[in-house]
Amino acid sequence: MMFGSVPIVLGPPRDNYEKQIPADAFIHINDFANPKELAERLHYLDKHPEEYRDYFRWRAQYEAKLSGFGKEHASELKAAVQSWPHSDPVSWAQRGRAVVLVRRLELSLERAVAALKQNDLDYYREFEPLMSWRFWQVPGSWISTDPSLVYSSTLSSECYDENLSDKCLTLLLGTWKQNGTPCIVTQQCRDMMTRFGCPFYSLSHQLLYFMIGHMKGCSNLLKGDSRASRVNMTDQSYQSIFCSNMMKTNQDLLTLGLELGAMNTDIFLENILVCGLAGFSDFYKSDWLQHILRLQDVEVGCFGRDSTTLALRIGEELLQQLQPHHRVKRREKVLLDGCSSHMTGVAVGALGGYLNFYLAEQDITKRPLS
Repeated sequence: MMFGSVPIVLGPPRDNYEKQIPADAFIHINDFANPKELAERLHYLDKHPEEYRDYFRWRAQYEAKLSGFGKEHASELKAAVQSWPHSDPVSWAQRGRAVVLVRRLELSLERAVAALKQNDLDYYREFEPLMSWRFWQVPGSWISTDPSLVYSSTLSSECYDENLSDKCLTLLLGTWKQNGTPCIVTQQCRDMMTRFGCPFYSLSHQLLYFMIGHMKGCSNLLKGDSRASRVNMTDQSYQSIFCSNMMKTNQDLLTLGLELGAMNTDIFLENILVCGLAGFSDFYKSDWLQHILRLQDVEVGCFGRDSTTLALRIGEELLQQLQPHHRVKRREKVLLDGCSSHMTGVAVGALGGYLNFYLAEQDITKRPLS
């Protein structure tokens, strides 16, 4: 009902529903002698919008509330749904389509979190705060990357250690031990997360470090940095530098062609997800959206299906040799249908970011979704 639909309900009798919602806000199948009468009523309402609007009179006195759908990537899709204007009948059907996506994502995420808790309890405990959509802050305003911040040269290989990166994040979250103190910044973490010239996944890990620190409320990420060249640097300065270089990476990857490797595709998607969530609107390019949709497997709807099949055939070790900037995704799972759990999750997050951005910035009453 929050999303502009008129529920057609069955099962419990009408009086049960009326204990929860106004009597004139829904249609009960028991109000009709047979399905034909129900269909005739729906056709009638379709041709008489003034009577259809009567089902929304309750909005003058009540407000529908949305329960907490989704976890990390769902935050942007949830914000997109809530950004729709309630007073526009044209948009109600589109809102309904979006909320179906939210509900499906909620179910998938609940299963994924339960599986993680069962299969890797330590990792679950370390990153449990990130599994709630409430942790993630959707951008309230937008900025753009700056080409002048692109590195003149970059390292040829990653410059971060994944185990250390995870440890640095747990120090920010306070999950490094039970009831641990949050917002701890060690020199080792700060040096790694502020190093310039890093490529590929190093950039996204550096960016996430600052984003998570900001969302956690940590104000001391740069405290103790005595380098004269960094004296005027802020958290936002680093985010701008990282995303400007991630923008250049994506542009270069498209020039090379994403078909050159699954890891290139994974980097491309991850950069859109994290920089979009950081508020850099120029990552939401319409042609990049088309690239993402073309990457989706037409048979099962996931992402990264071919790459995981390759990994199964030739082994992770050989795949790393062929693609030197490939990170070791220690908890990457190959789903039963051969899909990459990581790439599929990242792609869903990126698409949720697109939806949130376009619905926040476009007049959807004039430019409805197709």
